[in-house]
Amino acid sequence: MESGTTPNKTDSASVVLKLYELRRDPEMREAREWYLTKFNPKSAEDIVKLLMESFEGSRYYRMVTSYWDMAASLVNNGAIDRTVFLDANTEHIAILAKIHPYLAEVQKMYRDTYLKQLETLVMSLPNAEKLLAGRMKLLDSWGKAGQKSGDVGFKP
Repeated sequence: MESGTTPNKTDSASVVLKLYELRRDPEMREAREWYLTKFNPKSAEDIVKLLMESFEGSRYYRMVTSYWDMAASLVNNGAIDRTVFLDANTEHIAILAKIHPYLAEVQKMYRDTYLKQLETLVMSLPNAEKLLAGRMKLLDSWGKAGQKSGDVGFKP
């Protein structure tokens, strides 16, 4: 696509389907499950520590957050039609919801552009704060269900 042109909906649908296919990778599925049900940061320091602690230890975290930041970048930069993407996806909201209370501080401590594409896309949505709060409520219930089974933790 030429710079400055609007992506057509058919091409956008193809890219969205490819993104979905990537989400189905077995390791990516494990990483997403870990992030959404077991990753429970309590501070920006928890997130930065995870990032800096070890390459292997932060693998699932990096896999999930970089995937959604990349997908958001494709939307924000016009490579994917915004409506097509948003109509087909909501997980990116949950991904940001987990770390949103700490993101500004993480950006100060780690890198000022860290997850900016994801943040920009989600925060541009109408009622973004309400959407984030709703996702956190859902994620909290998933986390509590995991705690009952003894399957919780900060690491995969």
